[in-house]
Amino acid sequence: MTHNYDVVIVGSGIAGAVMAKTLTQAGKTVLMLEAGLEAGMALDPELAYQNYQRYLQTFYSKANKATNGPYPDIKDAESPDVLEIQAKTPYDTGYLVQMGPLPFASDCLRGAGGTTLHWLGNVPRMLPNDFRMKTLYGQGVDWPISYDDLKPYYEMAENEIGVAGDVAAQVGPDMTRANYGEHYVFPMQKIPQSFQDQVWMKHTQDLIVYLEGKSYAVSCVSMPQGRNSIPNLHYHYASVQWDSAKQKLILPVTKNKYQVVGSIWSPYTGERCEGNASCVPICPVQAKYNALKTLKKSDMSKLEIRTQAVASELMLDPHSREICGIVYKKYTHGDAPQYHTEVAQGKIYVLAASALENAKLLLASNVANSSDQVGRNLMDHLVLLTWGLFPEKVFPYRGPGCTTYIPTFRDGDFRKDFAAWISPLDNWGWSWPTYAPATDVSNALAKNIFGKKLRQTINDIVPRQALLHFECEQAPEPSNRMTIDPKYKDQLDNYRPVIHYDASTYMRKSFKAAKQVSDQIFAANKIQDFTEYNPDEADFVNWEGRGYTFRGAGHIVGTHRMGHDAVSSVVKPSQQCWDHPNLYLVGCGNMPTLGTSNPTLTMTALTFMAAENILKQLAE
Repeated sequence: MTHNYDVVIVGSGIAGAVMAKTLTQAGKTVLMLEAGLEAGMALDPELAYQNYQRYLQTFYSKANKATNGPYPDIKDAESPDVLEIQAKTPYDTGYLVQMGPLPFASDCLRGAGGTTLHWLGNVPRMLPNDFRMKTLYGQGVDWPISYDDLKPYYEMAENEIGVAGDVAAQVGPDMTRANYGEHYVFPMQKIPQSFQDQVWMKHTQDLIVYLEGKSYAVSCVSMPQGRNSIPNLHYHYASVQWDSAKQKLILPVTKNKYQVVGSIWSPYTGERCEGNASCVPICPVQAKYNALKTLKKSDMSKLEIRTQAVASELMLDPHSREICGIVYKKYTHGDAPQYHTEVAQGKIYVLAASALENAKLLLASNVANSSDQVGRNLMDHLVLLTWGLFPEKVFPYRGPGCTTYIPTFRDGDFRKDFAAWISPLDNWGWSWPTYAPATDVSNALAKNIFGKKLRQTINDIVPRQALLHFECEQAPEPSNRMTIDPKYKDQLDNYRPVIHYDASTYMRKSFKAAKQVSDQIFAANKIQDFTEYNPDEADFVNWEGRGYTFRGAGHIVGTHRMGHDAVSSVVKPSQQCWDHPNLYLVGCGNMPTLGTSNPTLTMTALTFMAAENILKQLAE
């Protein structure tokens, strides 16, 4: 196919959607290749609503409410699945080939809208010190850009997602008012903090805890979120626009003070969060942001979307070293190996798939890897959970999965020795670590508890369940990586990701420290600790004679990081590949380090930065 577009984009998750919307609204022609099914790409409001209802019915019917559960399981464009994680490596029974020593415990969704269909929606910014890990703490690497460089793009990302939150609550020892701007507010008012959180805060706010001989004052603050609440009438920005005269993206002040802001799919759906606790994997009312809301705002006269199109190879002009096409396999049914091959061509190419899929495509094409960094430095937040019973009923499952978090250990000199973490106060009872409340029922039945006594038992246990959550940042390590191997391919003859993964001493020290902090918080709240780490669990590790189990956060970062030079990184600060001037990579794979923030907001900010640079390049 010889038709040339200004830009060809692979993937319709939040990075691809933001890129497509920004470029088409600036008048550029865009072709988007999406591996998922046509049904998931329905931009017509009625069709989209019907499709979403099918997702919901699938979710309701499944006993295990895992992250990818509501969405199509496409064998021709398979997604990683947390239900396939096994304790012993190596194994290759799922989409990921797990070579170990530990299994990589996170998944993502390959399909229209990407992982934003099942993400939680927490969107705190990274801290200024997160960009200088090597300089300040001797860990990882420094970013080639600073927090201040990214700040205007953070504002664009918050505008696009329609962030609900309280800026004042984010200000503390690690973030000042100046980091946001004197009068800056989020587009939507904060989601109300749950009753459970208020009980937590009675004895946790300002609690002094001790760690490694130092004291820390614990604070609890509201979590910025990508879900609609009440519009903030002090927010005065319209949507992001391209200023061709200034050659930059801008956030113009809106003339309508009472403009409705947020991530709205239609005038009749999802305008307010209704307090459902199933945000992962699906918001029943679509109040949570997903990338299809952004994609829908594209100039559709400038955008062509080809679904069931799995990118398999980048074509390289040997003389100019520019990309000259993307080969993709167009399948028909999703579960059959039949396909035909086509080629997409444009002036500029953008890979906006996940960190795994971007790296896989680069490795399969033997491009953009003069640094030997493609696939390396795979990171995730390693989640340590602790759980117990409050002395009184706190009623979890009321409201989104997280409305409050503890920022106390997001930054500090301790990062020289062990990883920092953020601590959401989870609103899901024991569902994550023990699969409650179903297991609460089965455990009671095993003790011959039935009838009225069974109801009383469940009514006593479930409303008192407490879950504390430590998302520990993982430092970049070249040995944690994704590779490809001709022995491991899918049914379209595309490579499957081969994962090599472990938890370093830096991480294991953080598990010990986090559990010590948890013990003190539990004691202050008189929570009876039921935490148990089983050696038979998948990601069980030992440190100094004690065992800990971590879980994946679904925050897949690294594999094609940006940097200061072509020797040690894959992309420039502009998100343009060092090796190929017309190839841009977007997504979490560009992040050199992870910090303690959920990475979606940072990824979105970086995508706006990349879109601006692409528009400048097209104007030359």
